[in-house]
Amino acid sequence: MLMADRHRRIVELVEREGSVRVSELSELFQVTEETIRRDLDKLESEGKVLRTHGGAVRNEEPGLEIPVSEREIERIEQKRKIAEKAMEWIEVGDQIMLDASTTAWQMAKILPDIPLTVVTNSVKVVMELAGKDNIQVISVGGNLAVRSLSFVGPLAERSLDSYHVGKLFMSCGGCHLEYGISETTEEQARVKAKMIANSDELILLVDSSKFQKRAFTKIAPVRVADMLITDAEADPGIVEQIEALSVSVHRVE
Repeated sequence: MLMADRHRRIVELVEREGSVRVSELSELFQVTEETIRRDLDKLESEGKVLRTHGGAVRNEEPGLEIPVSEREIERIEQKRKIAEKAMEWIEVGDQIMLDASTTAWQMAKILPDIPLTVVTNSVKVVMELAGKDNIQVISVGGNLAVRSLSFVGPLAERSLDSYHVGKLFMSCGGCHLEYGISETTEEQARVKAKMIANSDELILLVDSSKFQKRAFTKIAPVRVADMLITDAEADPGIVEQIEALSVSVHRVE
């Protein structure tokens, strides 16, 4: 393969996956890791990727969230089906947390008006639940992250320490078998880590496009999840490996 073709394919991989590792590219293209490092250095100098320790990521501002207006229309049918499946684990009297993901917002839209307590950092979840009289809504304070319409920062983290719930329904920016669960910003990752620490059960809501992706900041290993709900397009091999971590996986059709 010519160097120009290899560079083109590397850029395509970075754009599609969000990040790549030197070792993976070396194996894929059957060249030395030193050659791949030179390739990545060249691509960075051309503004096509950003170098990281051990690889490269998309050339965009690190830790920049995708606006909620874009996320809420991405893979919407898969997210709706995942949210509908998650309803099977909602019971009268539950105390739950919902993160600021668009999948959790889909859950809020279809939550029945039954006695529940919902703790969230999402403005959209709060607004969705505002008209349901039987649901007690607790919104954590903090700095407003405009792109995600959510509260983050030290105040949000301290607020979450005031509550302990039975179930956390949460999505993420990436779900990678080795790297773990990750988010696009450090602020969101820290809030979600607090949510995990203050919940008995973590139920991950992850559409298949998130599998084997590494977002900017790691939250926790995949094995911390008790359950993962995904869509029918999920790679069976990845599902099997997640189940081997003692995580119960449910695929929706």
